[in-house]
Amino acid sequence: MMLEYFALPNCKHKPVRANPSDAGLDLRFNPQGGSIPLWIEPGESKILPTGLKFGVPHGYMIQIMNRSGNAAKKQLIVGACVVDSGYDGEVFVNLHNIGTERRSIVPGDKIAQAVVIPVVPVRFLETKNDNLYDWSPITISARGDGALGSTGD
Repeated sequence: MMLEYFALPNCKHKPVRANPSDAGLDLRFNPQGGSIPLWIEPGESKILPTGLKFGVPHGYMIQIMNRSGNAAKKQLIVGACVVDSGYDGEVFVNLHNIGTERRSIVPGDKIAQAVVIPVVPVRFLETKNDNLYDWSPITISARGDGALGSTGD
């Protein structure tokens, strides 16, 4: 599959995989005409520009996901970020500081990864039966409404 992208004039870093087998493309902080670090306080979220636009094909989406190093070492995690097919604007990353220390993000820092994911087309069928699995064999599980430890340790 080919995935087209457009780098805005201020974008100095293209989306690349660090290793050929990586699932995600590294995204970097690319602010408009700036080299000043951005600070994220504990408990704060910031929306960071990547300087990139993607042509996501129909039937796919891009999910913006954590970089494990940022999450584990800096306590910086990505909020819900989905780039739908048909969106043609710049991709932004919603970055949260869940730690106890103030964190700086310098232009060019890797802030997230973009993973291309197929979207399964579904049709929705409303039912009046609250026990969804009683009348239709749509699952192979007999789990029912068991949650939070219902399948054992």
